[in-house]
Amino acid sequence: MSFDRLIKNIREKQNPTVAGLDPKLDYIPEYIKTAAYEKYGKTLEGAAEALFEYNKGLIDALYDIVPAVKPQAAYYEMYGWQGVRTLERTIAYAREKGMFVITDGKRNDIGTTMEAYAKAHLGTTDIEGEEVTAFGADALTVNGYLGTDGIKPLLEICKTSDKGIFVLVKTSNPSSGELQDRKLDDALTVYRTMGDKCENWGSEAMGEEGYSSVGAVVGATYPEQLSELRKTLPHTFFLVPGYGAQGGGAKDVAPAFDENGAGAVINSSRGIMCAWKKENCAPEDYAQAARREAIRMRDEIISFIGEIK
Repeated sequence: MSFDRLIKNIREKQNPTVAGLDPKLDYIPEYIKTAAYEKYGKTLEGAAEALFEYNKGLIDALYDIVPAVKPQAAYYEMYGWQGVRTLERTIAYAREKGMFVITDGKRNDIGTTMEAYAKAHLGTTDIEGEEVTAFGADALTVNGYLGTDGIKPLLEICKTSDKGIFVLVKTSNPSSGELQDRKLDDALTVYRTMGDKCENWGSEAMGEEGYSSVGAVVGATYPEQLSELRKTLPHTFFLVPGYGAQGGGAKDVAPAFDENGAGAVINSSRGIMCAWKKENCAPEDYAQAARREAIRMRDEIISFIGEIK
């Protein structure tokens, strides 16, 4: 299963983290933007080219120590089709370097529409009998609010194409509790109910590492709920946002892991991408600053969870 590949990569690198690639022009050094604008002007194409060159530098600096990247689709879509092309190019480049790619798209629909999302991001598209890869990510974040009808089309592709999904369960944002913490008639919270659904949906798609192809998004900003869900969802792999810029730390994310130091991957986006600004180092050193932050993050988390076995 897809998450078996991610877990093995995490174990090899002894690094349970994922670098979020959510680029803004403000994050990108001027020399990269200047080169892109000289070629394409201050246009959507120029901006998209700057994003790709920035991402390439980050990937080159991280691929041997960080097992995965997580591009957030919205940061590319805002630059039109040119930005969407950069998303595809970024995914392809990261995979060429051996990184596991999670597209953060939070897709949500039913029937043939969800099938289309699944084919676009995880599977292949049929063009007059020829199967062609559109984006080719290894995993996709999804919203499970529409229930099984919205998840079932993804499960088939997870099984046949060795892919994975991460369902929103307990998100890291401050207002997540407005709905997710509500209790239902059986006294379970909405987030716990969604977590239980993940266990059920993944029951027929188990990997050799003990986790299914249906993962859960659980925020670092809610460590008590993170601990609760780890205990009650033994076969559900976690994607944990909220580390760093959103306030979560290594102590907060430690409950996400099982007794072997596995079971979760922790995301940092701005912390890694903007490390060069925090360090106040030369813009040309932005990628190495990202590497230094990634190493610091890795070492901090490992100090809490120990060796990943």
